[in-house]
Amino acid sequence: MSTDTADERTEDTPNEPIEQSLRAGSVPTRQRIEEVLLVLTALLGTGMVLFITVDWLRAAPGAVGTFAGTAFDQFLILGEWLDYYLGTNVFQHPFMWRQIATGILVGIVGPLVGTYLVHRQMALIGETLAHTAFAGVAIGVVVVGLFGLGGSRGQLLVVALIVSVVAALGLQWLTQHTDSYGDVPIAIVLSGSFAVGTLLISWGREFVSVPIEIEDLLFGNMSVVTAQGSQIVASLTVVVTALVAINYKQFLFITFDEKAARVARFNVAWYNALLVTMTAVVVVGAMQILGVILVAGLLVIPVAAASQIAGGFRETLYLSVLFGQASILGGIGVAIWQSLPSGGSVIVVAIAIYLGAVALSDRSAALTMR
Repeated sequence: MSTDTADERTEDTPNEPIEQSLRAGSVPTRQRIEEVLLVLTALLGTGMVLFITVDWLRAAPGAVGTFAGTAFDQFLILGEWLDYYLGTNVFQHPFMWRQIATGILVGIVGPLVGTYLVHRQMALIGETLAHTAFAGVAIGVVVVGLFGLGGSRGQLLVVALIVSVVAALGLQWLTQHTDSYGDVPIAIVLSGSFAVGTLLISWGREFVSVPIEIEDLLFGNMSVVTAQGSQIVASLTVVVTALVAINYKQFLFITFDEKAARVARFNVAWYNALLVTMTAVVVVGAMQILGVILVAGLLVIPVAAASQIAGGFRETLYLSVLFGQASILGGIGVAIWQSLPSGGSVIVVAIAIYLGAVALSDRSAALTMR
């Protein structure tokens, strides 16, 4: 036995310094790559917010409108150059810029909020709030018919946002004040809100035209995105990102040890309400690209992929945003290339990334065992 042990030590000893050096060299390299990609993602998101801002300010009077119009034209010129070099006919159109910008921003804030939801085992809440947003659109359709309003897609999105936030706060209250298992109120609100939305839209069609295809609302379509919708998403992206950055430690504490957070006199109810409210506004924004049925995938799948290979919560958060962005860009590219719905395309790409992460995780585990 001692001979075998000595032989094993002899065989392992020469490899240990090499493995340690490889590990020591790979960690900084990986961190640098992640940091560079995060900076590029931040710059891309900032550029999209800037585009939506100048698009909005073009209508302003005086020098502000003139300057915004000039900046807007520069984006379109950049789009013409991209179309020229890529051989496409996409980026020179303002509506395509709005749709792509909305998708990019959703790809940032979706996984950002989803990381906390997944680690708190609240993945289903995204799907639930998407169904309440669907009910909000249905309520908007009825309100339009009753009061004779214009009924634009932007107005319906605002109504959906309000209803979703109210439903999120109501769901949080219901979970805290019932004796049911934690996911029972979520399941009730999910099915109930979708039922209400279906009934209201079916009834409202009799006296008002619905300014949106229900299929696009359910499965996602980039054509649903409007100028007002992209402005709402840009505003919500800035607010949600700022809230996560400011309250990062509080959210982290509550996510992993809520009881200890209560003992430490954290206002747990406030932070829980803030988290579900942020989830509601993200879901409404993402619903334009992904649809009601698939929107929860962007909150969950990139986080699941990141969890396979990340070394901690912070890295999981960073990789989730990167994987979410890759899913959005890849899915939109496939949707444009093959004329497919954007929602399904984004989720399929996200699942492919997840499977790749699982395979990479299994391979790393096998190498570690050796």
